[in-house]
Amino acid sequence: MTAGLSDDAAAISGDIAELRHAIHAEPEIGLDLPKTQHKVLSALAGLPLEISPGQALTSVTAVLRGGKPGSTVLLRGDMDALPVSERTGLPFSSQIPGTMHACGHDLHTAMLAGAARLLCARQADLPGNVIFMFQPGEEGNGGARLMIDEGVLDAAGERPVAAFALHVASGLLPLGVAASKAGAAMAAADTLHVTVYGRGGHGAQPHHASDPIPVACEIVTALQAMVTRKFDVFDPVVVTVGTFHAGTTDNVIPDDAKFVATVRTFSSQSRDLIRDASVRLVKQLAAAHGLTADAEFVDGYPVTSNDQAEFGFAAKTIGEVFGEHRFITAPNPLTGSEDFSYVLEQVPGAFIMVGACPPETDAATAPFNHSAEAVFDDAVLADGTALYAELALRRLAATAS
Repeated sequence: MTAGLSDDAAAISGDIAELRHAIHAEPEIGLDLPKTQHKVLSALAGLPLEISPGQALTSVTAVLRGGKPGSTVLLRGDMDALPVSERTGLPFSSQIPGTMHACGHDLHTAMLAGAARLLCARQADLPGNVIFMFQPGEEGNGGARLMIDEGVLDAAGERPVAAFALHVASGLLPLGVAASKAGAAMAAADTLHVTVYGRGGHGAQPHHASDPIPVACEIVTALQAMVTRKFDVFDPVVVTVGTFHAGTTDNVIPDDAKFVATVRTFSSQSRDLIRDASVRLVKQLAAAHGLTADAEFVDGYPVTSNDQAEFGFAAKTIGEVFGEHRFITAPNPLTGSEDFSYVLEQVPGAFIMVGACPPETDAATAPFNHSAEAVFDDAVLADGTALYAELALRRLAATAS
C-alpha cells in the first residue's frame, strides 16, 4: 500500500463523516444541487486543484496536476439524492421532506473529496493527473453524459487512460467488502411506451366497439413470450410492465389503452434487437386485431461494462490493500443501471460496489439502496477514501513505469 495512505485517510475520517452528514441532511434531487455543490467547493477550498463548475448542471470538475509527467486517471462520485421520505431515525436524517440520500451518493461525494485531499498532499510525487468528477443527476437524469458534453473527460488536456467509480451498498455485501466483475456489471435500462388505439363504446355491446384493452393485454403477454423465445438465455432480457392505464368505469369501453415497460439488457446486441423487435411486435399484433398502436422505445442508460484489464487492476489493488477476503468477483451483473456507463463507453475503467451495511445488521436482509430505511455505515468512509486515492496512484504509477 502507498506509504501512509490508509493512516492519512483514517486521520481525516472525522472530516469526511462531517461532510457526508451535512450533505445527507440537505439532500437535493436531479441536476441542480446548489447546496451540495457549495459544500463540495468548500471541502476542496485551498487545495492545489483546477476547479470548473458545470454550466448546464451544478457539477464540479477538479483537476490535480502531478509534479511528475504522466497520464491521467478519472475518479467519479455522484451527488444527487432520491424522492424518498427517510425513515432511518439517524441523527443527521434528511431535513428536506420527501427527499433522501437513499442510494449512498452522500458517501461517494465525501469519499471523493477526501481522496482529493490525500492526493493533493502527494502532488509533488504524483506521476500524472487526476480528474475528480463530482456529478449531479445520476438518478435518471444522465448527469454523466452532460458532464462529458461539457468536457470532463478532456479537463486535464488529454483523455484519461482509466476511470473508476465506487458505489456503496446498504445491503447485499458485508461492511467493507467490494464486488464487481469484468464485462457487463450493470444492465442497460430503457423504456417502452405503448398506446393501443381502439374505438370506444358501451361495455354491454363490445361487438359495436373495438376494445383496446384485451389487445393491449395480449401485447403484454406476447412481450414476455418474445423474451423467452427470441433471446439467448445466457444473454438475458427483462421486460416488466410497470404501468397500465385504460378506461374510466366498468361499463364503458375506452378509446385507448396505455402501458409503459422497463427493458433491461446486458449487451449491446440484445439491446439493439429488443429495441426493434418490441416496437414491431406491438404494431403488428395490434394490426392483427384491426387496431393501431404507437410504440416508442426510449433509450436510457447503456450497459455498464467494465474493461477486463482495469477490472483486474482494481481487483488486484483491493486485494493487496485490504486483503483478498475483501474482494468478491460477482458471478452475475446487477440488474440496476448506472450512468457511469457513459464514461466507460469512452474510457476503459471499472465500477466497484462496496458494502456499507452496519456490522450488526444482516447484509442479506438489510434494507437495500433506494429504501426509506437504507442505512450506510460511516465506517466505510475511510476505506473508500483510501481506495479512490490508491486506484489513482497505482494506475498512474503503472503507466509511468
